[in-house]
Amino acid sequence: MNREDAYAAAEKLKSEGRLDDAVRALESLVAEHPGYSLAHSAIAAWCTRLERHADAVAHARKVCELEPGDPFSYTALSVACMRAGRIQEAEEALARSRMLTG
Repeated sequence: MNREDAYAAAEKLKSEGRLDDAVRALESLVAEHPGYSLAHSAIAAWCTRLERHADAVAHARKVCELEPGDPFSYTALSVACMRAGRIQEAEEALARSRMLTG
């Protein structure tokens, strides 16, 4: 299965209400394709919903590494950090996002 099909399968699990399974599917996907930023981004968002904050922050950071010029990546990192109670890191990520948007 290619990465897009694997991602779509994880999205289907999520839409079926099987969020834990969807995250596991994407974790397997990024193990095979570590540079797939879309999958890391989804893991970050979905782990936040599952209150797996450390995982959410780690994957949001990975997206920022992969997409350093994308302000949305830093905004998403800020949200993940805020929900994890990492206020200083959240503020730093938000400042980076603002810097990139000019």
